[in-house]
Formats: sequence, structure tokens, C-alpha cells
Amino acid sequence: MNKQFTKTHLAYALIIGSVWGFGEVALGAGLKSCAHLMSGSLMTGLALFFIAAAWVASGNYLTPILAVLIASVFKLFDAVLLSLPVMHGAIGNPIFAFLLEGLAFIVLIAIFRQVSWKSMRSRALLGGGSALIAVAMFPLVKYATGVPACVYPNTMVPLSIFFAPLAIAFSALMVPLGFTAGVRIRSYLDNLGLRIKNSFLRAALSPMTMATALVLVLLFRMIIS
Repeated sequence: MNKQFTKTHLAYALIIGSVWGFGEVALGAGLKSCAHLMSGSLMTGLALFFIAAAWVASGNYLTPILAVLIASVFKLFDAVLLSLPVMHGAIGNPIFAFLLEGLAFIVLIAIFRQVSWKSMRSRALLGGGSALIAVAMFPLVKYATGVPACVYPNTMVPLSIFFAPLAIAFSALMVPLGFTAGVRIRSYLDNLGLRIKNSFLRAALSPMTMATALVLVLLFRMIIS
């Protein structure tokens, strides 16, 4: 584990957080109020994918935290695009979810820091466990933003609880993929000789980054439509 946070780690956080955040902005334009039934559960898995990738790419706890903050800043642009207040359920609640997902992931890897996370089983359990913590705590969002969690139609059950099994199962799949993506991102940038002096902004805004974000947005919009 790299304890020193470097410019390279900042680059990983900026690139991964920007792709994640850009996708959230684009997706949020189609979700102007409550999550669309299972969409929030699917986005939990997607968020944990990026969080896992940021941690694996850098090997530093601060990188996924920073990636969460960057994605949250991007999400604020939805308030401008949709002419909504920041504490609206379509803005503040997803940001609260990002923070919970990042916190759950960091807490688990800190508690089980002796685990090597080399097996698919351990990675899947990390994903499922992180999702379980995040969805279980999400109903507390009303105390953070003042907007209650969306509920399943004709019930009082929050969507995060109703679709918790889906969020856990999907996250158990996405976090191992995030581990693989993190390794490949690190290898790719190393092969390019990216040393992050004054170039990390250019990397974050590169055509490859934008294309990746667009593919992710299109994929998830197809899933939840």
C-alpha cells in the first residue's frame, strides 16, 4: 500500500472520477426526480466499480476518496442543467449515495487490510459487502439533504432496500471488474510514460476518456430504460 499521495495518484483520481462524474451528469439529465426503480441499485454497482478501480490503480486510500469527491462535483452540474436546487432529490441524494459507497468500500478494506484481495471470491465479497452497507444506510439521506429516499410504488419501502439484493449481486460482479480495470489503467498510463506534471488535465479530457464515458452512459441508459 502506497502511503504517500503523489501527483500520479491525483491523476488516477482525476481521470477515473471525471469519467464517472461525466457519466453521472449525462445520466442525471434523464432522471429528474426519483431513481427509476432499480436504476439506483445498478448505479451502486457502477459507482463501486470506479471506486475499486481508483484504489487498485494507485494503491492509496486517498485516491478513491478523491474520485468520489470529483464525481460529486460533476453531479452538481446537473443542478445547473436541470435548474434544480442542490438539495433536490435528483442531486443531493445521489451525492449522498456516492459518499456512502466510498465510505463503505474504504472501511471494509481498512478493516480487512490483511486480505490480499487476489481471489475473485474476496473481491466479490468486498463488492457485495460495500453495497450492503451503502444501501442499508441510504434511507438516512433524509437527515442529510432533507429529501426522503424514493420508495417503491404503493409501499413505504425505500428503493435502496427493496432492490438491495440486486445492488449486492451487481456490485459483487462490478468490483472484481473494477480491480481488473484498475490494473489496466495503471499499466496503460505507465506504458504511455505518463508522469503527471502539467499533463493530468489533458489526460482527463482526452478523447479516450470522453469516449469511455459515453459508452458507459449509453450502456446504463439502455439497462434502465
